[in-house]
Amino acid sequence: MNENLAETKILDFSSEKIQELIKSREWKKLDPIERVKSIYSFVKDEILFGYNLSDDIPASQVLNDGYGQCNTKSTLLMALLRATGIPNRIHGFTINKALQKGAISGIWYTLSPNNILHSWVEVFVNDNWYFLEGVILDKPYLTALQKINSDCKTTFCGFGVFTDKFQNPDVEWNLNNTYIQEKGINQDFGLFNTPDEFYAKHQQQLSPFKKFIFQKIVRHKMNKNVERIRNKTIN
Repeated sequence: MNENLAETKILDFSSEKIQELIKSREWKKLDPIERVKSIYSFVKDEILFGYNLSDDIPASQVLNDGYGQCNTKSTLLMALLRATGIPNRIHGFTINKALQKGAISGIWYTLSPNNILHSWVEVFVNDNWYFLEGVILDKPYLTALQKINSDCKTTFCGFGVFTDKFQNPDVEWNLNNTYIQEKGINQDFGLFNTPDEFYAKHQQQLSPFKKFIFQKIVRHKMNKNVERIRNKTIN
């Protein structure tokens, strides 16, 4: 399991801010199951759903941003788990862009690639591997989506969701697999010990110009759309 506990450039869990967080939450004092549950809940709900500069930013930057999507939340989740002695790995995929519709719209949606790089964390605890894709959306955002679309009881696709269990998705972890976008998966790249290995082989299919536009314009529009939906939970 050494390769599933290693620190890397992306999994920079020795960084001061990550170590301070681990100490303040006292995660190392918890038994392994409660430790995974608490760290998972932190990344799911206290790190808000949103779009970072790129997929391959280090865990410390995700924590500093305070938001993330499937790939960047996976990075932070892996780093926190490894820093507290919980082995994990990353499973890479692509998903259909249809599940992003609503978070991104108009010409920006049209110009986005049909297949979007996706990943989830697989964690080893209690002598089993568990899949933790349900970490992506924070509870206020998902709750707002459910209220806005209360007539949908089964399959929902859009706004960062693609699931057959929209009103009651498997997003809380208690020795189970968690999912929220799994129905959108259309290509499986397999398992990687680290995100560094994954991103060395696979990147978002964006030209340099489209990547620049995403970083400077599109992701900010997407984050504003997500925040507007999340705020409906409060209103």
